[in-house]
Order: sequence, then structure tokens, then C-alpha cells
Amino acid sequence: MAQNTKSTPSQRMQFEKQKHKEEMIQQVISFALMILFTLVAFGMVIFDVNSYFIIPTLLLLAVVQVVFQLYYFMHLKNKGHDMPMLMIYGGIAVGTLTIITFTSIIWW
Repeated sequence: MAQNTKSTPSQRMQFEKQKHKEEMIQQVISFALMILFTLVAFGMVIFDVNSYFIIPTLLLLAVVQVVFQLYYFMHLKNKGHDMPMLMIYGGIAVGTLTIITFTSIIWW
């Protein structure tokens, strides 16, 4: 006998509730990590860490926070966000190439 593959409204509601709970947990964890990264950045500046170490570290922490913002708080990790992601990556590529171009022009 074949099993019934259709779910009842109660099962669907339970599934959605679990999915929302998992998403909320991910958002809280990423928020806590962003606060931690911000405190680390402020701590390095306050304690006057060597600038050869602090600048790349601050830039890395900033990039990680941008990724957290985009993927978790802007929900770009979800299905159906292919076009916005393409536009964002395209903008990042154009911005990076622009910075490299102007930096090269200034140095040479």
C-alpha cells in the first residue's frame, strides 16, 4: 500500500514553525558574532595595536560582517534571490576593478 505523501495542515504548520525557529537561531548567532567582531575591532584600536596588523584585521572583520548582513539579515541565502546576488557581486567586481585601476594610475 502506498503511503500518503501529502501533509496535513498541522504538519505543515509544525514544519514552518521549526524552519522559522532555526532561522531565528541563525540570526541571533550571527548578530552575536557581529557584536563580538565590533568589540574586537574597538579593542584593537583602543589598545593601539600595531597598524600593520590592525588594518588588514579590521578590513577582514568588516568583510565578514558585510557577508553576515547580506546572507542572514537581507535573506540572500534563501532561494529566489539569484538576481539580487548577481547585481551585488557585479557591483563588488566593478568597485574592485575601479579601485585597482585608480590605484594603479596614481602609483605609475
